[in-house]
Amino acid sequence: MPSFDIVSEVDHHELANAVDQANREVTTRFDFKGTDSSFELDGNRIALETESEFQLGQMLDILYAKLSRRGIDLDGVEADEPEIGAKTARRNVTVREGIDTETAKKMVKLVKQSKIKVQAAIQGEQVRVTGKKRDDLQAVMALLREAGLGLPLQFKNFRD
Repeated sequence: MPSFDIVSEVDHHELANAVDQANREVTTRFDFKGTDSSFELDGNRIALETESEFQLGQMLDILYAKLSRRGIDLDGVEADEPEIGAKTARRNVTVREGIDTETAKKMVKLVKQSKIKVQAAIQGEQVRVTGKKRDDLQAVMALLREAGLGLPLQFKNFRD
């Protein structure tokens, strides 16, 4: 019986490369000369630190550009509110990974409402879809791509 898994993953190597490139750009740009501006990657969290709120916005734009250029979908990136102190401004950016339970339930509900003859089951941080026809599975893929669930989705383990 044909099946596939729906996952939401981030390539950690590309994430590290994007942060390194953003750091390099901040150190070479003229408008950041003399500031201790930096990006710091810790797991799936990126800490931005600089002197002013305006520069923080500039750094966020640089980071988004580098992430998208490295193939990381910006749907899975969330920026927290900036923390502005007397001499420093900080902001945390989180790269989401995995499908949370609420989103997985929405996916299963969408599949069932579409009346396509497949079954969807939540398995941890992924959703497995099985059906009798390959065309039905491909229709489910198209449906979920167009649904706009706010997460970058990948379809893995397609078995015939």
